[in-house]
Amino acid sequence: MRKYISLLLAAVAVLLMSSVANGQDATVVDPDHYKVEFENDQIRVLRITYGPHETSVLHEHPNGYSVILTDGKWKMTNPEGESEENEVSAGDSGWRPAETHLPENLSDHPAEVVLVELKASGKD
Repeated sequence: MRKYISLLLAAVAVLLMSSVANGQDATVVDPDHYKVEFENDQIRVLRITYGPHETSVLHEHPNGYSVILTDGKWKMTNPEGESEENEVSAGDSGWRPAETHLPENLSDHPAEVVLVELKASGKD
């Protein structure tokens, strides 16, 4: 029985380490802030909502296109610990290359974004 438990614990540790090394899906590691609004084999649409001064956890996104729904100020920290602050306005939109980051809403009010994530189609 001890051998079985040791093997099980080792398997769990390997799975956890591989998921950290490969990055984390925001909807899995931070479901309070990231909700799937639509998904098919080509895209996934996320509604991202943060309360004032709320922080997420380190996670990743594939290439995508974001639409900012509220004015705000964000701090994005990368896996190396480097951070960048950005002010955004409602209606801003743009291409977002794939990235791993830790977001923080620096605003005194809620922040909301729609992110359309692209899935690899295998076609050029």
